[in-house]
Amino acid sequence: MLRHAAKSAIGSFITVIALWLMLPASLAQADEPETLTIGISQFPSTLHPSFDSMLAKTYIAAMARRPITVYDHDWQVTCLLCTALPDMKDGTARFEKTSDGEDGLAVDYALDPNAVWGDGIPITTKDVLFTWDVGRNPDTGIDNFELYRRILSIEAHDAQRFTLHWDRRTCDYKSINDFALLPAHIERPVFEEDPATYRNRTTYDRNPSTEGLWFGPYKVSDVAPGSSITLVRNPLWWGKEPYFDRIVVRTIENTAALIANILSGDIDMIAGEGGITMDQALSFERRHGDDYNIVYKESLIYEHLDLMLDNPILQDIRVRRALLRGIDRQAISKKLFDGRQPVANGSVNPLDSVYLDDVPKYPFDPDAAAELLNLAGWTTGADGIRRDANGNRLSLILQTTAGNKTRELVAQVLQNQWRDIGVDVTIKNEPARILFGETLSQRKFTGMAMFAWFSSPRNVPRTTLHSEMIPSEDNAWSGQNYTGYADPEMDRILEDLELVCEPGENQALWDRLQVKYAEDLPVLPLYYRADAFILPTWLKGLRPTGHQYPSTNWVEEWHRED
Repeated sequence: MLRHAAKSAIGSFITVIALWLMLPASLAQADEPETLTIGISQFPSTLHPSFDSMLAKTYIAAMARRPITVYDHDWQVTCLLCTALPDMKDGTARFEKTSDGEDGLAVDYALDPNAVWGDGIPITTKDVLFTWDVGRNPDTGIDNFELYRRILSIEAHDAQRFTLHWDRRTCDYKSINDFALLPAHIERPVFEEDPATYRNRTTYDRNPSTEGLWFGPYKVSDVAPGSSITLVRNPLWWGKEPYFDRIVVRTIENTAALIANILSGDIDMIAGEGGITMDQALSFERRHGDDYNIVYKESLIYEHLDLMLDNPILQDIRVRRALLRGIDRQAISKKLFDGRQPVANGSVNPLDSVYLDDVPKYPFDPDAAAELLNLAGWTTGADGIRRDANGNRLSLILQTTAGNKTRELVAQVLQNQWRDIGVDVTIKNEPARILFGETLSQRKFTGMAMFAWFSSPRNVPRTTLHSEMIPSEDNAWSGQNYTGYADPEMDRILEDLELVCEPGENQALWDRLQVKYAEDLPVLPLYYRADAFILPTWLKGLRPTGHQYPSTNWVEEWHRED
């Protein structure tokens, strides 16, 4: 008994010593920051909230800043930075006359009194007024300059409360989703030095880790250009405390490499907003579906080809219709996406309540395409390529985002199908930050550009279709009408859609817009996309939205559940 007890004592002593020796390592492991690593396929061309519309930027920035209002998961407008939405019933929104005697609108908002920038400076109406100054300055080149131009004045009542005085009455008066607040205490000196070059000197790009730029659950701590952006907890965030200490967003532009990285464990998840494509997700699910949580979300995403309408070839509607007739979009949807991404006949998604199915359609018909090209004066040469009466080849350049395997494959399919009808297409792809940062925003493409628009519900496409929204050097490259489409009737429809709120009349305008869009074909519709989220099984709380305001607007709800 004595010997046995001695052995037990010695064994216990050794166990205690072993645990003691292990303790520092265990504590060190416990002290390691809880990190979530996200993979996306694009790197933002800028982190400034008002320049270069890119989903990658919106996705990342939503973790570190919040819009005043936003569409939520139920596709309803809600406050993220304000205390309540304005309403005609309680008088916080009301009709008024402008100084010119026109019908105007006054709308009241109040900022969350707890809101502060990442450096502790309160977010106030000074920032609201400064943001308006930047947005309405014609030299700045803000993407959605029309929004700021419509605001006749801003009345600041105190540090939180303000009234917007609009130059017209609008149906969606409750939302100011795109009024992206800027920190006056940091950006005003940079802006006032020279508004025309402000976009090239903004602190968001020159020193993006500046704490005062951010006011979300996280703040940007490090940027490796073209590679990754690291965000850390913002200790001054006034909302729900986020679970993860650090979030690293890695850009892997080659989508096949993006998949390899999640399989190797280098990233934890692939973002549905800006990750892999549907065909890749379906293939991934067949092979690895038991090891990951794969979520598909139908979304208001519209894949299409913007056409440079300054190009004489593409100015001819017969050529545009022939190009669309020459594409077998149904086969692309079926073979690449298992039919989950249906053929698009226009920019309005079937998920949207204003969608109209009864519009002109252009099913695959090579013979009809050939007849249209013949009528347009393009006859087939000995090499199979069409030429005009002067011997000029029917040649166009097609551009899209390099590294996106599906887009690259679709581009090759289009190239081959168009060659069958005598159209010579050269593919010239670019990294997303170049395509969106320069080629599209400054209208440097000459033929066609394939990309997607991500919209909100019932979004009036003024910024992409109105003639005043064509980017040019004269307007500092503002607007997103990259095609150069200009049509007086379309302009009137877009303007009336914002003013005519009676449901029947409003829907009639939406119907006419969709019919005219299909008739004029300023772009070539391809298909409506869905998002594919590749998530670890332990990640909970992430809810896809299905519209342009991504899931990261609620990143504080994400957490680990072992």
